[in-house]
Amino acid sequence: MESKQPPDQAETAPRPDFYDLRLYVAGQTPNSIAAFANLKTICEQHLAGRYRIQVIDLLVDPQLAHGDQILAIPTLVRALPEPIKKIIGDLSNAERTLVGLDLRPRS
Repeated sequence: MESKQPPDQAETAPRPDFYDLRLYVAGQTPNSIAAFANLKTICEQHLAGRYRIQVIDLLVDPQLAHGDQILAIPTLVRALPEPIKKIIGDLSNAERTLVGLDLRPRS
């Protein structure tokens, strides 16, 4: 898994429509790999050039779970735009993920 940061966003302040996402995982489990793949697909389709994904492996840095109050994994945290939102699971339900990220209204 890799994190993606658009080159034009690397050194500048985020735009108001920029999505800063943190995906908390525990190693290279099937759910963790699926969550990253699903998130990357959703971001490329709906947020191309307007997002950054930071993958945080809690097997490597377990103390980082405290800051975002992570209780289950995988968990996606949308840090920007505010308010902070959390989605738990492998993100395979694209509609639910889009609603959770406020990219699509609840129906």
